[in-house]
Amino acid sequence: MIIDKLQAPSSNLQAPISNLQAQKLQIRILCLLAVICSLQLASCGLTCYAQEKIEEPIIVNGDTVEYSTDNKEVTATGNVIVNYKGTKLSCQKLTVNTSTKDAQAQGNVKIEEARGIIESENLTYNFEAKTAKGIDIEFRSYPYFGKAKEIQKISDAEFIAEHGYLSTCSYDNPHYRIKSKKVDFFTGDKIRTEGDTFYAGNLPIFGIHRYNHSLSDPLMDIQVSPGKNKDWGVYLLTGWRYNLTDNINGRVYLDYRGRLGLAEGFGLNYKTLNFGKGDFKFYYTQEKPDDLTPGVPQEYERHLIRWRHKWDIDKQTNLTTEFYKITDERRKILDEEHNFLKDYFYREFEKDSEPLSYVLFHHNFAYSGLDLLFQKRTNQWYDQLEKLPELKYTLPSLELGDSPIYFENSSSIANFNKKATTAPVTADEVNVARLDTINKFYLPMKVAFVKVSPFIGNRETFYDKALDGDSTGIRNIFYSGLEASTKFYRTSEVKTNFLGMDINGLRHIITPSIGYAYNTEPNTDSSNLKQIDSIDALNSNNSVVLELSNKLQTKRKGQSVDLVDFKVSTGYTFYAIDTLTSEKTKDTFSDFLFKIKLLPYAWMRIDADAIYNSEGDYFSDANYDANFNLGKERWLGFGQRYLRKGGNEITSNLKWRLNPKWAFSVYNRYQLGHDPALSRGLVEQEYSISRDLHCWTTDLTFNIEKNQGQSIWLVFRLNAFPELEFGFNQSYNKPSSGSQSNP
Repeated sequence: MIIDKLQAPSSNLQAPISNLQAQKLQIRILCLLAVICSLQLASCGLTCYAQEKIEEPIIVNGDTVEYSTDNKEVTATGNVIVNYKGTKLSCQKLTVNTSTKDAQAQGNVKIEEARGIIESENLTYNFEAKTAKGIDIEFRSYPYFGKAKEIQKISDAEFIAEHGYLSTCSYDNPHYRIKSKKVDFFTGDKIRTEGDTFYAGNLPIFGIHRYNHSLSDPLMDIQVSPGKNKDWGVYLLTGWRYNLTDNINGRVYLDYRGRLGLAEGFGLNYKTLNFGKGDFKFYYTQEKPDDLTPGVPQEYERHLIRWRHKWDIDKQTNLTTEFYKITDERRKILDEEHNFLKDYFYREFEKDSEPLSYVLFHHNFAYSGLDLLFQKRTNQWYDQLEKLPELKYTLPSLELGDSPIYFENSSSIANFNKKATTAPVTADEVNVARLDTINKFYLPMKVAFVKVSPFIGNRETFYDKALDGDSTGIRNIFYSGLEASTKFYRTSEVKTNFLGMDINGLRHIITPSIGYAYNTEPNTDSSNLKQIDSIDALNSNNSVVLELSNKLQTKRKGQSVDLVDFKVSTGYTFYAIDTLTSEKTKDTFSDFLFKIKLLPYAWMRIDADAIYNSEGDYFSDANYDANFNLGKERWLGFGQRYLRKGGNEITSNLKWRLNPKWAFSVYNRYQLGHDPALSRGLVEQEYSISRDLHCWTTDLTFNIEKNQGQSIWLVFRLNAFPELEFGFNQSYNKPSSGSQSNP
């Protein structure tokens, strides 16, 4: 740096500076720059040092501890304990290299990690890599326990055991175990074994060459369900679960029913890398019933093919498809009382007795959504509507610029087709194309303390043909209305434990709301249209919906609790059009709906609802449930189901654990019999006893259902996996629903 002269700001005079003064000034400035640079380097050095990974030392505790500086080894004897990075090692003698972290442990060696425990008499272990190797090993990684002649811990998440066994029973002599030549255990992920033999106690039961099981899969690999019932006779249902790869697994079925014959099938679950996941199922039987009348076929082919797939193309787009094909000669030849799903897959039948086959494409835009649906009837004896195709666009709510007005739109265009389940043409058949769009504008605002949202809208619907086959033109409906609600509340600082209710302050909240809706009478009468859904049945409307909510809240253990939650709602129609006479009817209230929830205590809950008919001045139905949680696995419940034109049943349910080993439960339904068509008395009784067998729990249940018969079944469940079941069912009159479900 060269400085010729300096400007002196404090003086108006400029004077030359001598060479000596200039040199001194240069030296001072250079020294100052050197100090600044030194501080920066020092700061950088400290920062870099702080960012360096500080290696955690291995601290060895024992009765005697010696350190060799030459070999960098620590030797310890007597009650040795080492804690290092979440791992605890205890033994009687230890030699560890502080540089490589390799250790040799002897005598009652025990390694405890978050993923499990390993025990041995002699073991080598690396504290840094968490790898281990030893002989005569015991290991525990809940819920699994086992022993092995040799074990090699590959990493923190994987170890290989050779010539040992695996079990969920923690006893030294487990009730059951799988003895294997090799076990490859990925902690918390999966298990692979080779050369397996299943033992019950010391008795070998069966063997398999290879076993591959995902620990995230709660189902048993082999399921056996024997039993007997009226329709099937003696039966044996079996299922073998298999894992071909991490992304392909399924189940093979082989079932025998004494009165029907053999049935077989398989299921397949799969995951693809880029095209989603799905499942496939096939089940086939050639029934040979033993109770057929002369003159009818002696065999019936019945089978199911099902394929389901879902593909998340991106975050906004997905594709879903389901395909069902059912062949049922017994239903076709005999009568419609027979249903393949009902007879063989009752759980699926309960969810959907006539499953649809379809392909659905969905895409979300920034403020709206689009759906394209192809729905085809694949089973001719199902009464299903075809949509070939249906396109829907939905815009739920969009603010129009900077204005306070919001806009909604819902539009659809579809080609509907529906054919009779039998050959003759019936009035239920449909073949029509429909375009429907509804546009709505609303203005949410606050008037004083009331939230108000007035709206107007218009609906236009076009049909290519009416009921008589002629064109209908465009059907127009004008909408308008108003939604309003507000909230009032009042607090009280009352604090009391009256009757043990633990009340810490009270807040009463009242929320009234009202919704008014009006729409004009359509220019095309609904009686001239094919009735596909609620859109085709629209008529004029002029009504109000009223709702009043009352809540009483308090605090328990710092949490807000609704002591009382009571709601009542109804509707009022100013006038209505009788669809038969097309005449106006009188103004009327609709039914009143009451709902109430009570939490007087933390251990008590009451839920009730009722419907009151204002015209007839009576309650058409009423229900309540009272539940009492009296401790761990101690629970009591009561309920009632009342229908004015129907039953009036009282239910009770008790579950009680007597001690850690024994528990029982009781369930009853009693018909009060106010309806002459229903006889008074017990409708259903069920009694169950549970016994904890350490690694298993067994349940013995006896059920009696009026007009259905009696059933008794015995179920065994692994305590480590409560979802797993091995059941024996004996049903004297009531047919079993079967055990087969999804693959």
